[in-house]
Amino acid sequence: MSERSASIDRKTKETDISLTIDLDGSGETDIETGIGFFDHMLCSFAKHGQFDLALSCKGDLIVDCHHTIEDCGIVLGQAINKALGDKKGISRYGECLLPMDESLVLSAVDLCGRPYLVFDEKLPVERVGYMDTEMVKEFFYAVSYSAMMNIHIKLMHGENAHHIIEATFKSFARSLNMATKLDPGLTGVLSTKGSLG
Repeated sequence: MSERSASIDRKTKETDISLTIDLDGSGETDIETGIGFFDHMLCSFAKHGQFDLALSCKGDLIVDCHHTIEDCGIVLGQAINKALGDKKGISRYGECLLPMDESLVLSAVDLCGRPYLVFDEKLPVERVGYMDTEMVKEFFYAVSYSAMMNIHIKLMHGENAHHIIEATFKSFARSLNMATKLDPGLTGVLSTKGSLG
């Protein structure tokens, strides 16, 4: 693992999560949440962001998928924030306009230390596999607030919910990859305030 990696363990009455991320990885994954489609999205996130990601979650799926997906977002955001450290030398901003078949999704991130989510997607069905589609927004909200990251996601057009959601995870991954990249021309942080915290 590189220096820009982090591990987080979080256990509540609803979920038991262990997660490790390496921001300078190659897209290797070991993911098991009990929700097949969500696992697929997290694998896509890791592969297209070139992050190594190991995630194990045992959640109260007998209730529904909400706690598992939201809590995985919380832990992922915490791990990203921890792996970034003092954020010296990072590009800070990233964006991606990503097509997947009929779908086109725009995402942009700012690793500014201030959480905010703008999520502009309307999904045509309530579920894909065993994942409620309303949980896509909840996941990115959790990532935003626990990573202290500004995230904008906008569906430009699309019809198939699987394609839309997958394009969203891939677009976010590429945006985050761009924002976390080290800029050799930067000696400190990219901020007139002198900190990104």
